[in-house]
Amino acid sequence: MDPDELGFGTVPPGWMWGAATAAHQVEGGNVGNDWWAFEHTPDSGTRESSGDACDSWHRWFEDLELVRRAGLDAYRFGLEWSRIEPADGEFSIAALDHYRAILLAAREMGLRTAVTFHHFTTPLWLADRGGWANPAIVEHFERYVDIAAQHLGDAIDLAATINEPNVVTHAGYLGGIFPPGRADDLDGFRSASRHMRAAHEAGRAALRRAPGDFPVGLTLALPDTVLHEDGTRDSEGVRVTDLGPDGPRGELGWLTTGQYLDAARDDDYIGVQTYFTEHIGPDGKGIPLPAGARVTQMGWPFTPEALGRSVRLAHAVAGVPVVVTENGVATEDDAERVEYYGRSLRSLREAMDAGADVRGFFAWSLLDNFEWAMGFEPAFGLVAVDPVSFARTPKPSAAWLGRVAAASRAVG
Repeated sequence: MDPDELGFGTVPPGWMWGAATAAHQVEGGNVGNDWWAFEHTPDSGTRESSGDACDSWHRWFEDLELVRRAGLDAYRFGLEWSRIEPADGEFSIAALDHYRAILLAAREMGLRTAVTFHHFTTPLWLADRGGWANPAIVEHFERYVDIAAQHLGDAIDLAATINEPNVVTHAGYLGGIFPPGRADDLDGFRSASRHMRAAHEAGRAALRRAPGDFPVGLTLALPDTVLHEDGTRDSEGVRVTDLGPDGPRGELGWLTTGQYLDAARDDDYIGVQTYFTEHIGPDGKGIPLPAGARVTQMGWPFTPEALGRSVRLAHAVAGVPVVVTENGVATEDDAERVEYYGRSLRSLREAMDAGADVRGFFAWSLLDNFEWAMGFEPAFGLVAVDPVSFARTPKPSAAWLGRVAAASRAVG
């Protein structure tokens, strides 16, 4: 799809066109967190170890250059808590200086930065004490965010306390595919969900005490959800917009999604991360895809237009500006990636034209990387990474997104 054909139009002042990564997925060698332990636990279901990942701990400058050369103007990346605080109360100035160097280099290149303080990984010393099911984690998280933000805050442009807290709790305590690897532990899920919200609120306060002047929020996995009362995908269905405890998804929907949108009312923005449309029956469970449905490497339905609908929902419920902090597709076919981005951006523009206050778009991901339990097979990246040499090769989709960004700045 030609960027001119897309016709995304102008963007508001301060808009960010960026690409995103997460520390554990790209840095390599993050041996001190719960995910490293989970990867090396027999029968965890994780396909392979993250190992050296993309070696971005050493090649971060090259990654910044990739963002700049693509024609984007922002980079979202995560801090690895276990590097900054490898033991309880023991903080690494060297690790903090490492992340500060990334921030300052980005500014030198003219890039703005979006920093995530927790992206799925928790220090092993804290996970061993019960992790997110232990109420003590809230105070530990606030202390970590406070110390890191005091060191880095003056060089941050956008901050997220926690990435997709609903995925951490749901996949970790109900699905069993994230640490701590529990399935159907509803009590653990409830506790972890309460502590996630409390940690976000405590982290938000710490970030607002920090030097610098930047918006603070969290990012949320927010699929576009269609409810079919008859339990079949053939019926028309209705979109789920009530995420309260008495809504169609009940307590599970509230703890998974609704409570975070509620918390975001006191944030500066809400980060929306949407990849697909899901169809559910009256029991709240997903309705299987029909045979022959178009799916991604993750097994998710290929439904790019889900983004615009989720953005409208988030803006309506939270009532704060939206930043699309992740959106993308796992595919080896880069033309399909361009198709996906083109259709999702069209839906985003429709949401904006309908009144949603949107402030930016970050592609997931800058690099092909370690996709958690799925290992290295899913290819989300705008840039391919050789698993042995770590050589980076930009895909045509990277230049395509850069042309979309350039056209949006040129309009008006």
